[in-house]
Amino acid sequence: MRTIAKITIALALVLASGAAAAQFGGFTIPGLGRSADKGKAPDLGSLLGNLGKALKEPTAQEEVALGQEFAATLLGAKPLLNKPGVQRYVNTLGRWLASQTERPDLPWTFGVLDDGGYNAFATPGGYVFVTKGLLDRMRSEAELAGVLAHEIGHVLKKHHLNAVKASGWTGIAGELVSAKTGDNAQVNEFVKGAVLKVFASGLDQDDEFEADRLGVVIAARAGYDPFGLPAVLQVLQGESGQDASFALMFKTHPAPAERVNRLDALMQGRFDGLPANPGRPIKERLKEFGR
Repeated sequence: MRTIAKITIALALVLASGAAAAQFGGFTIPGLGRSADKGKAPDLGSLLGNLGKALKEPTAQEEVALGQEFAATLLGAKPLLNKPGVQRYVNTLGRWLASQTERPDLPWTFGVLDDGGYNAFATPGGYVFVTKGLLDRMRSEAELAGVLAHEIGHVLKKHHLNAVKASGWTGIAGELVSAKTGDNAQVNEFVKGAVLKVFASGLDQDDEFEADRLGVVIAARAGYDPFGLPAVLQVLQGESGQDASFALMFKTHPAPAERVNRLDALMQGRFDGLPANPGRPIKERLKEFGR
């Protein structure tokens, strides 16, 4: 049985071992080749090249490269929150969760977007983001762990890669790659818009349900209460899609009630032997990381 103390020590070890790969003190996301808080758009040629590779089954390296470009596009729309302590905390928790999966060697990188809306995003290759609006509403570390683990599940199952392949605009992107199109501003805006459309349109509902199932398992493996994610979904049941803060979440995900019902049926009796560890309150953890 893991105790809170053991989890805290493990998180500290993850932070120490990952310092070179995830430096948020200087506010740079590794691999993007740019300062994350400036929100610069990705290079068109690089993005098109990586999209072309996504049309086939990409290698792990190609998957990471595409994910970096997707992450850069997200950061072009919403920059990282300018609070290094918050970034260190979320990155540390996320890396601990990811270390419990079958793909621990991906360059897992986590961050908080400076956005008051309530949402979370993942890109291929292990880039995961939550919004400030979501983080502010988390009551316990187990709840945040559940949300991050859900996004990790999307990466593990390559849901966004599959969405890129299935969407009609990949054919156009392939033609642009073949034509070796230059830095035409109109084409640049089209490609950036197409990338953002993947996130604005959402994934297949079955992908979301699968990520929910994986999320509770990953959280449990990491020593957290697996009911953290269902608790978040139960809170969402009391919110409205008419609220601007929750509009995109409701648009891109199945109804919270259906997600809760499916998890209830899945989890019934299967986690009874595990400690119900909610983790520390988020506010306390942020103080420890020098918010």
